[in-house]
Amino acid sequence: MSRAGGIPVLHGGEDVNRKIIHVALNGVTGRMGYRQHLVRSLLSIREQGGVRLDDGTAVYPEPILVGRSEDRLRAIAERHGLERWTTSLDEVLADPAVDVYFDTQVTGVREASLMKAIEAGKHIYTEKPVAESVEGALRLARAAEAAGVTHGVVHDKLFLPGVIKLRRLVNEGFFGRVLSVRLEFGYWVFEGDQIPAQRPSWNYRAEQGGGIVLDMFPHWQYLLTDLFGPIAALYARNVTHVPRRWDESGRPYDASADDAAYAVLEFAGGAFASVNSSWAVRVNRRELLELQVDGTSGSAVAGLRNCAVQHRVCTPMPVWNPDLPDPNDYQAQWSDVPDNEVFDNGFKVEWELFLKSAAEGRPFAWNLIEGARGVQLADLALRSSAEGRRIDVPPLDL
Repeated sequence: MSRAGGIPVLHGGEDVNRKIIHVALNGVTGRMGYRQHLVRSLLSIREQGGVRLDDGTAVYPEPILVGRSEDRLRAIAERHGLERWTTSLDEVLADPAVDVYFDTQVTGVREASLMKAIEAGKHIYTEKPVAESVEGALRLARAAEAAGVTHGVVHDKLFLPGVIKLRRLVNEGFFGRVLSVRLEFGYWVFEGDQIPAQRPSWNYRAEQGGGIVLDMFPHWQYLLTDLFGPIAALYARNVTHVPRRWDESGRPYDASADDAAYAVLEFAGGAFASVNSSWAVRVNRRELLELQVDGTSGSAVAGLRNCAVQHRVCTPMPVWNPDLPDPNDYQAQWSDVPDNEVFDNGFKVEWELFLKSAAEGRPFAWNLIEGARGVQLADLALRSSAEGRRIDVPPLDL
């Protein structure tokens, strides 16, 4: 029987070696940190017996909870049978047994915490945006490269079922030449006076790193680049549609951050994308995020889970006549791409890939350099809006 640290582990019907990786999770009391990263990712990976390396070793994550609220950390630890939690980041970073530092705090404090972790020699995995400025994001990437640690950034939307289906269509040439992309994202976030807001109030305070551009454009950068290639230029307009909101204590405050952004992106390959992001829109779509791609040979509409297609040979011939009812049921003329593979939680899938990279001490594909490119797109969108002009997207390298 193989043993790791004297502990036999049953995995896939066999006893295998277990390599424990201690992961410090900072910001785990937040909704995203708790649900997606702790429960649906790391704890799920533990329940399945870890993730296998090529040599058969099972990488087994051991979470260490980090946050500001002692009571909330203790409650989470007791709920899931976890032994370690702390309110001291310095304490956990000073522990040589800690292998990985993960950050899902509010944006305004992330850069400083990540830099501390890099200086302590920890592998880095983090939510976006990695910093509030391009310069800060590049400082982190350079420091991590110099330290020789594995560093990664959450790119969860690449692993969504709808996006996986859409990528398959792109790779197989379904669209012919891609002409245009239309991205629609958002929903109505309640102001907080009569119905509690479903997003934290710091999201609407620029001084705390809030704003939909800084929050979502790093996502759009990696998502659209992965599917359609480099973004060459953009024009954007951001706005605060709802200027007055109520915080978690019921106190009114003036929103200083943008809650909507409207952009036109130009790809180096010649296609265009219109990108609408809003927390002040009511949903009339199948899903909260939808991408419509139109090409010379076919079109597709993809969301978080669904992807519907219409090929050129099945395209109807509408005739514009506002005086008569339109006989076409357009949505019924599209076909859903089937779920012909098993889709796991996107956050969990990327965590598994990162843990394998960290365990083997090798580079991770979606690293802090890629994170800096996301911050760059957000920065250029804000500048475009402020200056009222189209802006080229220059290459961003270390």
